[in-house]
Amino acid sequence: MKSPSQLFFLLCLLIVLYITPAANAEKPLYNVCRSDANYTANSTFQANLDRVLSSLPSAAAPSGFANTTVGRAGPNQVHGLALCRGDVSSADCLSCLKNRTKDIVAKCPHGVGSTIWYDNCMLRYDNLSFFSEVDNSFYVYMRNPNNVTEPQLFGNLLGQLMDTLTVTAARSPQMFAFGEVNFTKSNKLYGMAQCTRDLDSIDCYRCLTDYVGFIPSCCDGMQGGRVFGSSCVIRYELYQFYNVSAVQNMAAPPPSKANTPAPPRASPPIKGSNTTGNTMSSGGINGTTKTIIIVAISVVAAALLLLSAIFLCLRIRKKQRKPVRNALMINGGDDQEIRSAESLLFDLATIRAATSNFSEANKLGEGGFGPVYKGMLHDGQEIAVKRLSMSSVQGLVELKNEVVLVAKLQHRNLVRLIGCCLEEQEKLLIYEYLPNTSLDKFLFADPVRREQLDWIVRYKIIEGISRGLLYLHEDSRLKIVHRDLKASNILLDAFMTPKISDFGLAKLFDIDTSEGNTSRIAGTYGYMAPEYVIHGHFSTKSDVFSYGVLLLEIVTGRRNARSQETIHSEDVLSYVWKHWTEGTAHEVLDPSLGGQCRLQDVLRCIHIGLLCVQDDPSNRPSMTSVVLMLSSLSFTLPAPSAPAFVILHGSTADNTEAIETDASGGLQRRTTRAVSVNDVSISEFEPR
Repeated sequence: MKSPSQLFFLLCLLIVLYITPAANAEKPLYNVCRSDANYTANSTFQANLDRVLSSLPSAAAPSGFANTTVGRAGPNQVHGLALCRGDVSSADCLSCLKNRTKDIVAKCPHGVGSTIWYDNCMLRYDNLSFFSEVDNSFYVYMRNPNNVTEPQLFGNLLGQLMDTLTVTAARSPQMFAFGEVNFTKSNKLYGMAQCTRDLDSIDCYRCLTDYVGFIPSCCDGMQGGRVFGSSCVIRYELYQFYNVSAVQNMAAPPPSKANTPAPPRASPPIKGSNTTGNTMSSGGINGTTKTIIIVAISVVAAALLLLSAIFLCLRIRKKQRKPVRNALMINGGDDQEIRSAESLLFDLATIRAATSNFSEANKLGEGGFGPVYKGMLHDGQEIAVKRLSMSSVQGLVELKNEVVLVAKLQHRNLVRLIGCCLEEQEKLLIYEYLPNTSLDKFLFADPVRREQLDWIVRYKIIEGISRGLLYLHEDSRLKIVHRDLKASNILLDAFMTPKISDFGLAKLFDIDTSEGNTSRIAGTYGYMAPEYVIHGHFSTKSDVFSYGVLLLEIVTGRRNARSQETIHSEDVLSYVWKHWTEGTAHEVLDPSLGGQCRLQDVLRCIHIGLLCVQDDPSNRPSMTSVVLMLSSLSFTLPAPSAPAFVILHGSTADNTEAIETDASGGLQRRTTRAVSVNDVSISEFEPR
């Protein structure tokens, strides 16, 4: 008979023995097995696999990553890779991998390829080499089932956080990044991004951004989620799930205040009266009556005063809205559009206060529409105010176009319209403020700023613009052709995320329509498609042409030559095409990017750009295809034909026409037509 203390000891021992195996036998998050081939027991392949799995844990533990190959080339060769989460210590990394080498074999008996994920580590092996290649054949997602409060604010902050983390991870030697941002007063949003370190930085960025793009479809409005595959992983939660102390020097900078959306405006609290029961002093019935009369008169007077104030405000509001309605009726604005636009109205006093009465100190720049001013609303939100010049003839048309169109569009790669103002003689558009201004300022105006555009950032801009255009052409409720896509109309936020702006020339199509004609040719020389310049014919393929020009400008760092420059300098399309046909396309890369990027990525971007600027619109890819070309290296690219408007320098031009532009490069209507010596049609325009 055992004593009570001995029984208690045995019970504790049984509990420990019961719990410990369960802890060690942590279930994998997911595993994938190749089902197309198997190996036989005790074969050369199994011997090589055993060597790979026995060596990987100790090789990976110090840095968190290792890959190795065992065996001669052929079916018995085994390639293995081990990755630990970037915030896991060496000891924990070694423990995780050692305990999982048996699991990966048990989960896929006799399989020649297998991948297994745990919370802290990942193992992979295959008889086919997979190093330095993004495997996008599948992805897995997991989500927190709880919904978030304020989903729109949460989504905006999540997008900004993950946008920062993807770039930081791609640039990091560890290819790992984490960060946080304030969501509410009591909650923070935490995020993490990581790639396997055999990837090129652009491949890492491409993998992570693809997974970020899956969040809306898998985890929209959820408090947390993760998306992972064989090459990268992203995760976010409303609690801190990573070990900060292990990676203190690797944290990504949180989104800056300048780009963090202001919280929704709260209504001021209603001030109620706090009445207490007061004892009425004795004064007889006459005193009481007098008091009642005084109170009644005061109440009536206050009511009349309040009604007068309301009536006056309504009259003022009506007077203010009348010119707004008249202005918005230009080009047939319907009642629904007008009501939508009126909901965005700001009063002039608010905008004057926000911009210090349009002071020169707050002026950000000036375009064809007019000057742009920086301002700050009373709630701390920073804004950019576009002020229509008094001399602008087409301003009301463009303003109405922007208010009606942009208010209906919401995408992370489109600039956000906050509101408008039409009072007195002022015509104002109010946008979100983007601290890094426009792309042309970085590419062409300032050599110091150009140095900030490393290849990761340029690729991010190229991809972001393509996704914004895809949204306009295919994914929004409306089908829109922008018609004025150029470097100065690409604005950059605090994280260098590109946002398409200036929809004054945009055209809206019915859902079943994709092209149109106009007698008013308006746009910017060098970016306009030939069929638009010559015949006034525009479509989504017109925007594709402009996108191709812009892509080649980003890669080369050269501005596409304007008309007054073409006599003495080579336009970008001719310059790139000449090197492409001579097999020296790598020489067009901006010299400031020397040694920063992989030649394969540069040539692919040049190839896509040339496909977009082909003369025949039917040969140009759609933006759906462009996005796919950029995200997947497995997408085969067709050979491009010669771009439109190629000028053969050195030839004698007996019949050439100059194209005139205004100071900002804008064009107006077509008046005559001429043919150049290389059979490329050129149209002559009158300046605005």
